[in-house]
Amino acid sequence: MTGMEKAKISRLLPRMPHRKPAELSPEEETALRQKRLAKIYRKMKRQSGKKKLNRSTAGNAVLFILMGICGVFMVLPLVMILNNAVKPLDELYQYPPRIFVRNPTLNNFTDLYVLLNESWVPFSRYILNTIIITVGGMTGHVIIASMAAYPLAKNHFPGKKILFSVVVLSMMFSWTVTQIPQYLIISWLGINNTYAALVLPAWSFGMGLYLMKQFMEQLPDSLMESARLQGANEWQIFWRIVMPNVKPAWLTLAIFQFQQMWANTGSMFLRSEELKPLQYALQQITSGGVSRAGAGAAVTFLIAAVPIIFFLICQSSIMETMTTSGMKD
Repeated sequence: MTGMEKAKISRLLPRMPHRKPAELSPEEETALRQKRLAKIYRKMKRQSGKKKLNRSTAGNAVLFILMGICGVFMVLPLVMILNNAVKPLDELYQYPPRIFVRNPTLNNFTDLYVLLNESWVPFSRYILNTIIITVGGMTGHVIIASMAAYPLAKNHFPGKKILFSVVVLSMMFSWTVTQIPQYLIISWLGINNTYAALVLPAWSFGMGLYLMKQFMEQLPDSLMESARLQGANEWQIFWRIVMPNVKPAWLTLAIFQFQQMWANTGSMFLRSEELKPLQYALQQITSGGVSRAGAGAAVTFLIAAVPIIFFLICQSSIMETMTTSGMKD
């Protein structure tokens, strides 16, 4: 018998009622005990030989096929975007349409580059504007949302619940409801037609504060208390202890905010062509008709590729942090 089987037998033995006859000798008592052990062992062998109540092989195969079909449908749009970006114009308008390209070409990207350089500002200027707006809005929002969430999660002050309820209530309104008040505030501040007109509103996204607060509440209070006993102030606790331990939360928030800022055309606040992001220029190209269909396919690929790449990079960091930063109070 193996060690595990002996352990199971030893757990079963106390449950067995046994009586020691007065006339049994020590040798007979040992033989009786061995007989009982053999009976328990045979019973365990019969139970282990029974079929376990688990999913069958056929069930696993059906589940695998269904998941594979769902995965194909999820990947199919990305495959079509990539193939359309390298299709010549005749294949783009071929009927019935084909998913995979036959004669791949990079002329679509060349046409896109020429079209953007023939506009009022060069292609590099659109790229620079997009980087400034996206990075500024994403970084500022992550920092401000984290700093606002820390006292709501770990400090106690009057009106804390009311303040958080107001933040949650603000998430119920869509962007179109707050569009006019936001435009009036931007105009009153005098920052229309500037980068700040797009960056500053991105810092007040209520979803980020809610996400950071819920994640920070999971941190043990003893961690902050031990840091205070060692002489750390609140600023040091926030940057050196709280932020590293909530890395999955602010990376997730960065992904959401990056996608939102990347898709922002800025047409509501920006009038100068030198300040408009790449998304605005790409939107103008896609509405140019058949003559720009190839460049429009390249535009679609660029719009989808950059957020996907950013998501994949941050996803690896999130999974690594999730598995290595487990904490228990």
